[in-house]
Amino acid sequence: MAFDADEEILQDFLIEAGEILEKLSEQLVDLEQHPDDSDLLNAIFRGFHTVKGGAGFLQLEALVNCCHSAENVFDTLRNHKRQVTAELMDVVLEALDNVNAMFDQVRNREEPTPAPDTLIEALDQLARPESETAAAEPAPEPEPAASNAGQEDQGDITDEEFERLLDALADGQGAPEAAPVPAGEPDTAAVAAAGGDDITDDEFEALLDQLHGKGQFSGATDTPEQAPASPSGGSSDLISDDEFESLLDELHGKGGSPSAAAADAAPAAPAKKVEQPEKTKKPVPEESKKPAPVPAREPAKPAAAAREATPAGETTVRVDTKRLDDIMNMVGELVLVRNRLQRLGSESEDEHMHKAVANLDVVTTDLQSAVMQTRMQPIKKVFGRFPRVVRDLARNMKKEVNLVMHGEDTDLDKNLVEALSDPLVHLVRNSVDHGVEAPDVREQAGKPRAGTVTLSAEQEGDHILLSIADDGAGMDANVLRRKAVEKGLFEQDAADRLTDNECYNLIFAAGFSTKEQISDVSGRGVGMDVVKTRIGQLNGQINIVSEKGKGTSIIIKVPLTLAIMPTLMIMLGDQSFALPLVNVVEIFHLDLTKTNIVDGKECVVVREKVFPLFHIKRWLVHGAAGQAEPENAHVVIVAMGTKQVGFVVDQLVGQEEVVIKPLGRALQGTPGMAGATITGDGRIALIIDVPSLLQHYG
Repeated sequence: MAFDADEEILQDFLIEAGEILEKLSEQLVDLEQHPDDSDLLNAIFRGFHTVKGGAGFLQLEALVNCCHSAENVFDTLRNHKRQVTAELMDVVLEALDNVNAMFDQVRNREEPTPAPDTLIEALDQLARPESETAAAEPAPEPEPAASNAGQEDQGDITDEEFERLLDALADGQGAPEAAPVPAGEPDTAAVAAAGGDDITDDEFEALLDQLHGKGQFSGATDTPEQAPASPSGGSSDLISDDEFESLLDELHGKGGSPSAAAADAAPAAPAKKVEQPEKTKKPVPEESKKPAPVPAREPAKPAAAAREATPAGETTVRVDTKRLDDIMNMVGELVLVRNRLQRLGSESEDEHMHKAVANLDVVTTDLQSAVMQTRMQPIKKVFGRFPRVVRDLARNMKKEVNLVMHGEDTDLDKNLVEALSDPLVHLVRNSVDHGVEAPDVREQAGKPRAGTVTLSAEQEGDHILLSIADDGAGMDANVLRRKAVEKGLFEQDAADRLTDNECYNLIFAAGFSTKEQISDVSGRGVGMDVVKTRIGQLNGQINIVSEKGKGTSIIIKVPLTLAIMPTLMIMLGDQSFALPLVNVVEIFHLDLTKTNIVDGKECVVVREKVFPLFHIKRWLVHGAAGQAEPENAHVVIVAMGTKQVGFVVDQLVGQEEVVIKPLGRALQGTPGMAGATITGDGRIALIIDVPSLLQHYG
């Protein structure tokens, strides 16, 4: 294991291999749906081959062996010697799990644990053609086939493979290939056959002549056309960069760089030249008669490709996320200064001052947007794991489930991408387990045997909407009411008053589950409670829409970023507070003499909906509890998860973007407070954490 290797090389391997392994999980599940997709087979083959190459460079033998065996399987598949089956995919996916586990160990600077021998044996068995019987013993054969195929796609061969090629040339061609070797030069095959381990430079040149024909790179005296290509004169032994590129192209196939994803088909034809001398011995001298067009045609393409690729490689810079966080914090401070200047500018009558503040506002907004974009990642990083999750769960539960994904390129803050990962896994597993019925049940209900789970994401203003929908059995509100009464969450009369939508939201209660039998997938009533808590911590909302017999949709709404928050500034007495705008549903003016009492709580009826009312001034402002209540006030309807309540406030200031600052040591842990910020008029305002506030006081 070469952990003492150059740290930069190791980091490059971790980044490149990490991206490839992420793709492989999705590609393998996709292959099961499209087993005849040759492009997909080639892409998976290249993926395992590239990871194997990087691991071999770092001497990670356990990783090399597992990838090599998996690579052999896909070489057999892409040569149409075996068919893709569910059982084959089970073994390959198990191999990918082992590769991922070893990769994590390498990332943690640990020695990778080799894959089980039974798994390697299963892969080697699958690498053999289906027509081949167990009695035949061509066990070593897949290795040269795979390595040659790897040459075609990747353009690199190992020292061992090169030695094997030399041995094959020496053993199989000694006498016949001696003919084209010019007089005065040693017979390489004869030397090799005689048992000499080392060959001289002249012998190596002769070997190249046998492979590719004499005269291509031996100087200007043999082929006058090449004289201008030599920078130091006709008799020079040096070759130009273009000639060297051409030689590589002939040896390994054109464009065979491991990073060139598009080169999966192109190298196939030229690469066969390496193998040809073994089978076709007479055309070799003919090739040597017309070498001129090769350097004339081929060097131009790699040289042009190199020139085009150079700028693309220089446009990407790897930046530590901590540095981006620091820049984001500084932009946040700039936003606060902008807010202060806007307030001062509005009080001034100087026209130039107004223009300068307006310009500052535009520049700050653009800068804020640009810095936010640097932290953005496509939600595909989360979605990419779900094809595998759904596939394994469906096979485990004997169900047929198709996963459809929309909006995978939707961008959101890196921190949110990581935070949403676990809640979404819970919801997708729940859709497969609770939502989609067994194939026979679906057939009896007149539905297709295969259920569909749809995962989608879209941007709506400064928020992201995520939806997890299934076409399963839907929810039965009456069953949920009965369960709620059985578990003691509600009295019977209170449960009867619940709307269907409120019944659906009962699944988020801690310990609530409609599953009669507990399995390793679900039934303990823990997952959905965790989901609700996590979404609440992200200042998000979650809602359920369901129709019995038709299916269920769970909709999540989260802000694009957690760094800068749009808020509604309110006044309680003479103190400022900020309500996160994501929680605000509507605002209206209310005559407080027209409230009602329901179940001992003060409520207000708006458009035939009942909202509990809370005078948060009594909770948050010292000495306010004993003051007389005004007859009129503003009411802000806020959403907390799936519930909506009304907050009575004294004054509405307006919308303002704020930067969340952590509370000082004396105030840390204060119930209902998410942090603090500086308002446009220079005062400090506390940011209200709505779920925490209601949980503690309400």
